[in-house]
Amino acid sequence: MSNAFVAADWNAPHAVRAGCTLRAGGSSKPPYASFNLGDHVGDEAAAVSANRALLREALQLPSEPVWLQQVHGTAVLNADAAGSAGPADAAVTRQGDRVLAILVADCMPVLLASADGAVLGAAHAGWRGLAAGVLEVTVAAMNVEPRGIHAWLGPAIGAQHFEVGEEVRAAFIAHDARAGAAFRANARGRWQCDLALLARQRLAALGLANVAATELCTFDDATNCYSYRRDGRTGRMAALLWRAATAG
Repeated sequence: MSNAFVAADWNAPHAVRAGCTLRAGGSSKPPYASFNLGDHVGDEAAAVSANRALLREALQLPSEPVWLQQVHGTAVLNADAAGSAGPADAAVTRQGDRVLAILVADCMPVLLASADGAVLGAAHAGWRGLAAGVLEVTVAAMNVEPRGIHAWLGPAIGAQHFEVGEEVRAAFIAHDARAGAAFRANARGRWQCDLALLARQRLAALGLANVAATELCTFDDATNCYSYRRDGRTGRMAALLWRAATAG
């Protein structure tokens, strides 16, 4: 599965595993070809099930990932609670056998690990979630010293392709005027939005000093990435975070 997964390049504790799937190497047919992991996009259920089984086997995951019902909100799921359910756009765990998962196709997945690797968090950070504070509530739910948290920003749509209206820019600037640096006016009277910069600003304001990111733009790379803005009807990649059974 080496051609279907990009590992996070960050300085998290050695036992922590993280990264994001890519679109090649699965069972789904066009327009979901081929490693679609989203069960809500219209793909055949059997194909999604086969892809998820392959994912668990290829990465030797300790359990089935905790698949969220993402709604572009700020609810944080306690993945360790029995019977956890309901819409959520983030999750945290303190148990060694939990696998956190965020489904994406342009929105930014943000993966978080405490300094000792004992607490993990994952958030679905599109512009709505970022503006509403999904990173802030996820870090709060981890309940650890923010300065020691390691963060990884996964594949997302790049600023050159992410056009938004004035209402989006205004929502961020109302929270912090420095967010204006993440918006560049275009010739259509709208704005090009830098999701990665907005996420970095929010994390820095929380006190996080260890933030790494992939440069992979989902819109640009049709070979490796799904992009809702580019294709409309398409699959979903999964950003994953878990602890290896051993640190060896």
